[in-house]
Amino acid sequence: MASHIVGYPRMGPKRELKFALESFWDGKSSAEELQKVAADLRSSIWKQMADAGIKYIPSNTFSYYDQVLDTTAMLGAVPTRYNWNGGEIGFNTYFSMARGNASVPAMEMTKWFDTNYHFIVPELGPDVKFSYASHKAVTEYKEAKSLGVDTVPVLIGPVTYLLLSKPAKGVEKTFPLLSLLDKILPIYKEVIAELKVAGASWIQFDEPTLVMDLDSHQLKAFTKAYVELESSLSGLNVLVETYFADVPADAFKTLTALKGVTAFGFDLIRGTKTLDLIKGGLPSGKYLFAGVVDGRNIWANDLDASLITLKSLEGIVGNEKLVVSTSCSLLHTAVDLVNETKLDTEIKSWLAFAAQKVVEVNALAKALAGQKDEAFFSANAAAQASRKNSPRVTNEAVQKAAAALRGSDHRRATNVSARLDAQQKKLNLPILPTTTIGSFPQTIELRRVRREYKAKKISEEEYVKAIKEEISKVVKLQEELDIDVLVHGEPERNDMVEYFGEQLSGFAFTANGWVQSYGSRCVKPPIIYGDVSRPNPMTIFWSTAAQTMTQRPMKGMLTGPVTILNWSFVRNDQPRFETCYQIALAIKDEVEDLEKAGITVIQIDEAALREGLPLRKAEHAFYLDWAVHSFRITNVGVQDTTQIHTHMCYSNFNDIIHSIIDMDADVITIENSRSDEKLLSVFREGVKYGAGIGPGVYDIHSPRIPSTEEIADRINKMLAVLETNILWVNPDCGLKTRKYAEVKPALQNMVAAAKLLRTELASAK
Repeated sequence: MASHIVGYPRMGPKRELKFALESFWDGKSSAEELQKVAADLRSSIWKQMADAGIKYIPSNTFSYYDQVLDTTAMLGAVPTRYNWNGGEIGFNTYFSMARGNASVPAMEMTKWFDTNYHFIVPELGPDVKFSYASHKAVTEYKEAKSLGVDTVPVLIGPVTYLLLSKPAKGVEKTFPLLSLLDKILPIYKEVIAELKVAGASWIQFDEPTLVMDLDSHQLKAFTKAYVELESSLSGLNVLVETYFADVPADAFKTLTALKGVTAFGFDLIRGTKTLDLIKGGLPSGKYLFAGVVDGRNIWANDLDASLITLKSLEGIVGNEKLVVSTSCSLLHTAVDLVNETKLDTEIKSWLAFAAQKVVEVNALAKALAGQKDEAFFSANAAAQASRKNSPRVTNEAVQKAAAALRGSDHRRATNVSARLDAQQKKLNLPILPTTTIGSFPQTIELRRVRREYKAKKISEEEYVKAIKEEISKVVKLQEELDIDVLVHGEPERNDMVEYFGEQLSGFAFTANGWVQSYGSRCVKPPIIYGDVSRPNPMTIFWSTAAQTMTQRPMKGMLTGPVTILNWSFVRNDQPRFETCYQIALAIKDEVEDLEKAGITVIQIDEAALREGLPLRKAEHAFYLDWAVHSFRITNVGVQDTTQIHTHMCYSNFNDIIHSIIDMDADVITIENSRSDEKLLSVFREGVKYGAGIGPGVYDIHSPRIPSTEEIADRINKMLAVLETNILWVNPDCGLKTRKYAEVKPALQNMVAAAKLLRTELASAK
């Protein structure tokens, strides 16, 4: 029996890569020092898997930023604005594409399927001159081999790469990206040839787009691609890996008919219906890589249940051809439970991070081969029983309150235009009001204060004083910049989800449970293990303190229920919507307490609403129904004069715009600048939006400072499709990860652009 891992986290158990990257970007360390940290991480990961007994160990799943960007580098598909002149792509060009530089913006970034991981979107067109420009896949295979580990090199498959791309600037939006298949396949052939020479016996192509709703033309592209690659792949075992959902029947048929493909990988956690397709007919003689260990959550595998599934599959494909695997790359889970020395012992027994999942995969493979580790299996069964029966998981009052929500749709009594009139009378804002999304830069000093307070090295009094001073500084800065609706900067918050989770019941927290979000940015998702409720107010103290520092409106800042859900590791013993309703009720209590405390503008961020959208269209309506309902529950009870804002991050919103309208927020701010104003096209196509809207006017994920003229130009594009009286001016997202040296001039230019256009609009009347 054999075992396999689809992919592994890159950041390191203590975020070693994050700190090395940021040091390099800040000019504090050399490229050689960064490469040394990276090489040490790769070596330890390969060794760890080899020591655990994994047979098929992946290579080329490491990345300095993102695996899709790595593929863009491999294909030499560098947009012309980066002035790349050919040859091997180095850090300068690579990181400019990812992050932008002083003179050119970064490439667009969007979510990787329905995860919180972001990838850099390739920009392609008929004039792209593809060339083999990054030998990373081969270099890393050789590197592992030199350490005595024979790996399976992993490439993003050619069809998935093209389907995830977008037409470059200046290229018709209707340009058929799949028409570039013939141009990129020769590069794939070069890579394959080099891997064969280097001694590779297996190769893995990740083709997760096979789980999407594809048309016959798109499915034919898979057949074409792998028929074209067949002779190059001769002599290699070829695994095509899918993940994140069921593979539709027509895609399953296309996939399993591919000539030259030896093995197929399926996610059997989120793709339970795929089991029926496998039982209905996997071609004989092919390997089945069965993804029975969850790569997207942190719960220990139910080994006994997985073993039953695997034995049924063994009866179909035979024990020689069945490989135990993870459902997807372990990139989406935390790295190693060993580093959690302070986690509650009972809860810890219910968990498995990436390092533990590697062990689970191998334990299942050994059990199938007749070498079952009885002690390991019985400890696992005891932990499963403990979790099922623990009294800390269930709160009957919360369950009843959440169940009672299903009968109503919880809408505010008055329509949005009447509410906006009432709010304007109270707030008296200028046209094109300016605001920011919430957070301000988190300085080293600020992090130190929070860390010392948590470690009880400073008193509560000292902590409160330090945070109030920071809020005062942020308020003063915004007043100097002449921003209209202020924020307190969130200096007391480490993370927009963790901060709330720490104050809600039913949540547990890790010290090192970091997961990569994009580049060097990591998040530490809380663990929702039980029923959720709000024992005490969470934000009232800081919001009211901030409001006393200014006459201008001060936004109360909350994270919405859907985002808390989607950015947490969620319990898997009840439907997700039930957990979401419980969180919505807790946030509703907070909203009403903020209003009572005199806060008249309340932002409930739903940054991750789009992210949770299922990958298959047939499942969209159900998800959107309960997600939108959850948001409305939070603010159904407020007065007309209380203005409810929400914010959404990187995503393609156009397909869910009607659900966004149905959320019935008074003002929505949305990422817009990096996606080349893609959002505005929905309004050009005639969608009427009557609430306030702030499409972001500049990209905060890049250190680049936009000029007043550039921002004014962006606002003018918005005014071409949106009514003047509903448009807000704001950055794309929170400013937490930026430095004040970038934030001050960028916001200064933003306010100047808004004022310039106010003057122009007034004189045009």
